[in-house]
Amino acid sequence: MSKNDFELKNYALLKSLGFKCGLEIHQQLNTKNKLFCHCPVGLTGAPHDAEILRHMRPTLSELGEYDGTALMEFKTKKNVIYRLYRERTCTYEMDDTPPFLVNQEAVDIAIKLALLFNCKIVDELHVIRKQYLDGSIPTGFQRTMIIGIDGWVPFKGKKIEISQVNLEEEACREVSDIGHCIVFATDRLSIPLVEIITGADMKDPGEAAEVCRLLGNAMKVTGLVRRGIGTVRQDVNVSITGGDRVEIKGVHKVGNIPDLTASEAYRQQGLLELKNIFREHFPKPGEIPYDEAVFTLNFSGTANQIGRRLESDHPLKVVGLKLPRMVDIISYMLQPGRDFGFELSGRVRVIACIDTRPNLFFYSQREKYDIPEELWNNVVDELKPERGDDIVLICGPSEDITTAINEIKIRISELASGVPNETRQDIKDGTTDFERILPGPDRMYPDTDHPPVRIAGERVDALRTAVGEPLWEKHRRWSELGLHEEQVKALSLSRFADLFDRLAKECSDKEYSGYLKKMAHICTGLFVGLRRRGYDLTKCDTLHLSKIIKGSFNGNWSYNKLKQILILAADGIIDTEASEMTLTDDEFNAAWKSSLTEFAGRNSNNSKDKFRRYFAGKLLARYTDVRDILTRIDARLASTSSLS
Repeated sequence: MSKNDFELKNYALLKSLGFKCGLEIHQQLNTKNKLFCHCPVGLTGAPHDAEILRHMRPTLSELGEYDGTALMEFKTKKNVIYRLYRERTCTYEMDDTPPFLVNQEAVDIAIKLALLFNCKIVDELHVIRKQYLDGSIPTGFQRTMIIGIDGWVPFKGKKIEISQVNLEEEACREVSDIGHCIVFATDRLSIPLVEIITGADMKDPGEAAEVCRLLGNAMKVTGLVRRGIGTVRQDVNVSITGGDRVEIKGVHKVGNIPDLTASEAYRQQGLLELKNIFREHFPKPGEIPYDEAVFTLNFSGTANQIGRRLESDHPLKVVGLKLPRMVDIISYMLQPGRDFGFELSGRVRVIACIDTRPNLFFYSQREKYDIPEELWNNVVDELKPERGDDIVLICGPSEDITTAINEIKIRISELASGVPNETRQDIKDGTTDFERILPGPDRMYPDTDHPPVRIAGERVDALRTAVGEPLWEKHRRWSELGLHEEQVKALSLSRFADLFDRLAKECSDKEYSGYLKKMAHICTGLFVGLRRRGYDLTKCDTLHLSKIIKGSFNGNWSYNKLKQILILAADGIIDTEASEMTLTDDEFNAAWKSSLTEFAGRNSNNSKDKFRRYFAGKLLARYTDVRDILTRIDARLASTSSLS
């Protein structure tokens, strides 16, 4: 199958494969402090104040078992470096002191969001430890707790199951990951977040993206969650009939979900086909006759990709591994532009930490590399492949090559079972790469440092009244007002949805009924455009903004005139508490003279536009008839040749 043979948009075909998808959305909460300490929330651009180095080791679960993911991470032998910030990090996060009692503001927000999604709230919170040995949490585990279960949201005539809403602490921010060294910044560590887990109810890739947007926007419009880059992440679970659950971790954009999930479905289909091919080739997978040889001297001093790597200051080795009867397997396409050789490369990159690609050099794909034919002939003469065999060359530290060869053999042996349980990462081109073995239940065990927290029914009832109108109800109401689909979507993301609702309520009479679509555009498109130019209207009084917008329709203002007035509001020139008094001619003339004198004393540049803004600010601090004031200022400036 070539790169172009994958029909990513053929949802009917994907449904016929038994496509199923579930979501895990991780959304940071809008709290002042972190979850288990009193450190303030927020990233810092300041330099770090200190660094510490740690190594992670697996521990036994409550059942006396090691988690497979923890064992895999231990193989990587990573040096984990944490950058510490005096204003953002404390001894709790470094696991030097026990946790403080859980942040009750975060608990309240999590309960509200669970109620928003129609969940049943638990009677008592129990903190659980979830092992993470990738270094992203210095303790080696994340503290998490179930808030709500058995919820649902409406979607196109059906209910999407919300199986759990969890409250947990955020991980560190990765700075770099090169070889055996990974660096994390701790400013993000322990920010409270909710994890929204859905059932596998999405039956095509388009539905998966739509439901993800619905859940994300439903939380955003509440004002209870943080907004901006990095405040929300989504993991996507995909399977097909005969396959198994594979988690795509940290999808960067909701818009990537359709292609990523479609690619994963085809990947699983390909792995199931490879399962049959592999079993035909190897009835006894444990008896594959691998062979290997060292080729370091052959490549030393040569001008090619491997030879240049051998010039490193660190001692490196080149080993060739014969892969019997695997030419057709290695080149078997599983994702657009990604074959089974890429699967092997991913395992080696992550677990053996040989991460400069290409990290595997296949004889069957030798046209991709700059290795001359005579060097390949030396390799062939030594390993003596037969028809249908392949060879892979690996260059790296001796210990890492041993790990790499073992991982290649493990991954090949997994072909006998079809689709392995994996966590994969979005590599931003519509395909995924290996990240780690999918964690199992052995990674979780009770936290002994934090007591249970009772959730009283009275507390839940009080929070229920503050939940507000769900987004899907807003969608229905906005559609009934005559807004088109794109405006409804834009309002879902807008910080000014409440302003529009106020305008819609105030403008229900015939005088304004024809303006609702224009008002929706003002609250979305126009306000977004002004924010991008540096004019933030979020701090402005909603009552006054509604007066300005209604006034623009009463006075038949041009679009540009409304924009200029909103800029004045964003600059704080318009006082939201200004008087409703009428401005007399005498008052206008007196203000003009005094403002000219003051302006001349403060500004060497006698710009009319600059004075217009200055004088408008003076008047609008006392009077709110914006249209009248700007009209009179413009008329006076038009009749004035110079301000001097």
